[in-house]
Amino acid sequence: MLRTIELENALFQGAVSLEPVEGGIKPWRIPYKDYVLYPPNGINKTSEISAGVRLRFATDSAVIRIELAPVLAAVELDLVIDGTIVQTCKLAQGDSFAVFEGLPGQDSVVEVYVPQKTATIVKAVAIEEGADFRIPGDTRPRWIAYGSSITQCNGAFSPAQTWPAIVARRFGLHLTSLGFSGNCHLEPMVARLIRDLDADIISLCLGINVYGGSSLNSRTFQAAAIGFVQLIREKHPDKPIAVMSPIWSPPRETAKNTAGFTLCEMREQIKEAVGFMASLGDDRLHYVDGLTIFDDQLAEHLPDQLHPNGKGYAIMGENYGTTVMEPLLARYGLLRGQEAVKP
Repeated sequence: MLRTIELENALFQGAVSLEPVEGGIKPWRIPYKDYVLYPPNGINKTSEISAGVRLRFATDSAVIRIELAPVLAAVELDLVIDGTIVQTCKLAQGDSFAVFEGLPGQDSVVEVYVPQKTATIVKAVAIEEGADFRIPGDTRPRWIAYGSSITQCNGAFSPAQTWPAIVARRFGLHLTSLGFSGNCHLEPMVARLIRDLDADIISLCLGINVYGGSSLNSRTFQAAAIGFVQLIREKHPDKPIAVMSPIWSPPRETAKNTAGFTLCEMREQIKEAVGFMASLGDDRLHYVDGLTIFDDQLAEHLPDQLHPNGKGYAIMGENYGTTVMEPLLARYGLLRGQEAVKP
């Protein structure tokens, strides 16, 4: 026998806002009441996709059942305990129930990652009759990861295996993923959103959607990147920010888009922009060359010459964790067991 747990907002992590809908709760990655301020259509409808969103609670139940509104596509949900994926549940289009069975039955903090590919409405959480349930506190460092489809990671094996989720699980971080597929265009409203969220560390992956959409050119791109960072700095003056240029994409490296821009030129402009801001005293701003995270040696994991596959995202997570996140967390006292560095 299972008993249903009353849905509470505190169950949800990684969402910016939670919309009560008939029979459930819908997580958003913008303030859903401000939908019209994120044109077109809430960042082209990507803000309602539940990338990085988790249900987090503690229980000793050996069975956990999550009821969703019928899913819009084939998706996966992951159940994670102590940073380890214990089970993955695959749902076909139209399915509503994800059931995780044969769990240890010991009191554990559980995170259920909901799909990163579609919008999600959570209708119910159920555990065994008589099992304990509580929502524990969370003191983990908060990480905001902004980017494109390469941060949303539709092609990951499952939602806990996107590269940001891999990094977050490895280092015990509270992740908010703001990867907007096809829609990382340095909008000021997104910079304001990041500015107003709680954060201990922030990462920005810039350029690939600007190239693809020709939404900025060599005159406006660097200025937009500087403005984006400066808006965030208004309320996060001392937080480490890592600014990453595009990963390798062979057709785009030296071929000019319709705005006359190449990825090679974008990397130079991002690096230069970070240098300008650092020269004025921002010593907690760090440039990351995207080619150090994913380069031509990983060509077999870039099937469309743009998006990594599941293995490619796993490699990205490993490389980003080792090359970027671990040194930054250590430098600023955010690794577990360290004291925070004073500004």
